[in-house]
Amino acid sequence: MIDRYARAAMKAVWDDSSKYDKWLAVEIASCEAWTSLGTIPEDDMIQLRTAQYDMDLIDKHFAVTRHDMTAFTRSITDQMGLAGRWIHLGLTSSDVMDTALSMQVLEAADLLLEDIDDLLLALSKLAKIHKNTLMMGRTHGVHAEPTTFGMKLALWYDEFGRNRRRLEAAREENAVGKISGAVGSHATAPPELEDATCELLGLGVAPVSNQIIQRDRHAQFLQTIALIGASAEKIATEIRHLQRTEVREVEEPFGEGQTGSSAMPHKRNPELTERVCGLARLLRGYASTALENVALWHERDISHSSAERIIIPDSCMALDYMLSILTEVLIGLKVYPERMEANLNSSRGLVFSQRVLLQLIDKGMSREEAYGIVQSQTSIAWSDGVDFRELITKDVAASQVLSAEDFEELFDYNYYTRFVDVSYRRVGLE
Repeated sequence: MIDRYARAAMKAVWDDSSKYDKWLAVEIASCEAWTSLGTIPEDDMIQLRTAQYDMDLIDKHFAVTRHDMTAFTRSITDQMGLAGRWIHLGLTSSDVMDTALSMQVLEAADLLLEDIDDLLLALSKLAKIHKNTLMMGRTHGVHAEPTTFGMKLALWYDEFGRNRRRLEAAREENAVGKISGAVGSHATAPPELEDATCELLGLGVAPVSNQIIQRDRHAQFLQTIALIGASAEKIATEIRHLQRTEVREVEEPFGEGQTGSSAMPHKRNPELTERVCGLARLLRGYASTALENVALWHERDISHSSAERIIIPDSCMALDYMLSILTEVLIGLKVYPERMEANLNSSRGLVFSQRVLLQLIDKGMSREEAYGIVQSQTSIAWSDGVDFRELITKDVAASQVLSAEDFEELFDYNYYTRFVDVSYRRVGLE
């Protein structure tokens, strides 16, 4: 991930120092486990606890070996005496790499959970402010019936609650290590070694493995990230639509001195939410690649490895960045209730068509007759720009069934918001 779209804390999880630190932690933990099993003498273990890798030596050995793990272990043993012989005892590269990868995934997941919590807090605050801010609900991009801006926010809040639970579940599936040897048979690394090593690292144990931790676990993690990204895109897309000049019900924060166009000084573009939408596409592509990595030849090949070096770190960094800027947008979002009201009234009462239809039916008119009356008058309202209430109250057939008091009650926006409290209670916003 390029620096522009990578935040420091998440970037640090995936840099080489973090990776090698975790490789070293796995190597030392396995030595501790061997010591507890009586294989490594305690005197040697004292020295092994001080083992360090050297980045320059890794590069030097890699230039010859072309093998990450061999270069890494040699950079350690070059600096040690005879005790260095215990490093990597009975292990295969994936024992170290995959177990360390699990540790990185857990760190990344914890950061993403914090991001979601920040987003949930921003949504919660905004939803409480705009609980009763009346606006037009739209389906197919067309005016449908009134709702509140708070209901829209409550919907997003509820969805990100689900996303948090999904991420917790994906994190749990990846909280395992694997110390089982070349094909997972434990021939050179007994199960007790695996149990002890993983316990020292704070991980569970993959119940059965071949040479690797199975990639369905990582695929679930990246699919979850992609799904969270899709939810972020959903919010971003709505904000973009509501910021359109013709609508202008909300607007991204726009800083002093910020420019929207090199050519047009008046421009204030929804560039942050557009960025969220663009990166969400990237996450879906990475999730697809993660699915391709599940099926490998026999006990393992390395066709997954090259892709994983990109898709796992980049997915984490991209989502971390997306959630941070989306939270920034929500915290600074400009909301224009008066514009929402103007747009609500711009369709000249047509939103009440269903209420009139249902009331006519309730008064004894057939559905077909009632529908025909209402549709005819709404058609005139659409084409001639006349207020629907004025037309329907003058309709002979309708006025014979409905009284002036009925019409007064029917054309009341509060009818559409009377159950907002129920929805808020259901999602925990009360």
